Amino acid sequence: MNTVVITILSLSIIGTLAAIILYFIAQKFKVFEDPRIDDVETVLPGANCGGCGFPGCRGFADACVKADKLDELFCPVGGNACMADVASTLGKEVVEKDPQVAVVLCSGSYEHRKRTNNYDGVESCAIAHNLYSGDTGCQYGCLGLADCVKACDFNAMYMNEETGLPVVIDDNCTACGACVEACPRDIMELRKKNKKDRKIFVSCVSKDKGPVAKKACSVGCIGCKACFKVCPHDAIVVENFLAYIDPVKCKLCRKCVVVCPTNSILEINFPPRKIKDDKPAEEQKTILKVIK
Repeated sequence: MNTVVITILSLSIIGTLAAIILYFIAQKFKVFEDPRIDDVETVLPGANCGGCGFPGCRGFADACVKADKLDELFCPVGGNACMADVASTLGKEVVEKDPQVAVVLCSGSYEHRKRTNNYDGVESCAIAHNLYSGDTGCQYGCLGLADCVKACDFNAMYMNEETGLPVVIDDNCTACGACVEACPRDIMELRKKNKKDRKIFVSCVSKDKGPVAKKACSVGCIGCKACFKVCPHDAIVVENFLAYIDPVKCKLCRKCVVVCPTNSILEINFPPRKIKDDKPAEEQKTILKVIK
């Protein structure tokens, strides 16, 4: 009986001493957390998508509290309204930013880009990209295995079965950038969302020379610089046989669209227009003859 009593007393004393020691250690190394972090977190959308560049909304709230200015911080899901609430909570100022939307920089559908082989493996763009150049003659284009769609948490993307390409639902897109990170071919890009959601961009990422790019994809950019020559706003650069339209400098004049010989420049959500003369068409034919 004495043995049982002694055992119980010993364990009780050890437990009590351990609790006291742990309490003082916890107080000694306690990390103070600013209560304003909780306040900021409550006004955030709670998507925890990482689009802000931080591990979840709490990480973003912590960064907002510690930052002197909010100019470099932005919640793409909540947008300007959310950032205004954050600024109000912290008593800081914030500058409104232009909304963005994801775009697909590849038009190489089944119609325009012939398949040279059949991929038989894991349904993952990242894995297929590391294994080989792809199932077409273009080593830069979309692999069509939907890594971007799987990465989207907002039902803003789907795969078009007829084209084999991803499609962005602009109204659902929060510009979180998850699809951009997921794509191993860098064909996803966040671009400025203009009035009426109008946009102009080069839907191609091929860096092959003109004849090679044209052979692999009928709507691929051939680096002819026709768009560069007609742009009055210095919004277009051509490097490595590939044209790129700066979304900030672009004024949506559409002059580049008319002269593109391969139709690799897309104009989205514009009203139809009439071409006054056939000069652009003749220029396109001349460029294509040279390429061939």
